[in-house]
Amino acid sequence: MAKTILITGVSKGLGKALTEKFIPLGHTVIGCARSYNTIKELQHKYPEHYFSSLNVASYQEVKKWLKSLPQIPDLVINNAAIINQPAPLWEIPTEDFDQLIDINIKGTANIIRGIVPLMMDKKEGIIVNLSSGWGRSTSPEVAPYCASKWAIEGLTKALAQELPGNLATVALNPGVINTEMLNTCFGEEAKLYDSIDDWVKKAVPFLLSLSLRNNGDSLTVS
Repeated sequence: MAKTILITGVSKGLGKALTEKFIPLGHTVIGCARSYNTIKELQHKYPEHYFSSLNVASYQEVKKWLKSLPQIPDLVINNAAIINQPAPLWEIPTEDFDQLIDINIKGTANIIRGIVPLMMDKKEGIIVNLSSGWGRSTSPEVAPYCASKWAIEGLTKALAQELPGNLATVALNPGVINTEMLNTCFGEEAKLYDSIDDWVKKAVPFLLSLSLRNNGDSLTVS
């Protein structure tokens, strides 16, 4: 069955790859990202879908945007996130740390706070919050990112206990993929890992297979 799928962070990386895989399969995508130019390109390329330039870190922007949606999504994928430039925690500029927390944690929470009441009215829906291997383990020089993804794991577990029985949420570790974000940390070694094209072929059926039985699970795209 065709689904309506809301994806944050669709301007590049995993978000864009998911968008461009879901659409040919007949699903409707509602996407957002901060990049106005990329959003404009996506809207032109896929005029029957709904793309908006949006800062998920702003609850007021998110709230206004969600009220404008043409339909309530069946599946929400909270993908928007950034990573810090590798450095010891005490050397990371305050503004960089704050921005990461605002996008990775507050951005996810803002979407959830706005979309759950709509999904409750619809009486169905699944929310996927992208976590990371660094949401279940740690490495040096990425402490802010680790903190944000551990927060996503906890946020998801607690949310799962609060949702009514016809809604579900999961924390999803996408795995290690050769993206711009991974390149920031791994440099040339990022090329040793799965490409986005290979990953999305596994991720899309995995995401579409999620059900109410998965509520509260911490999953990984294998």
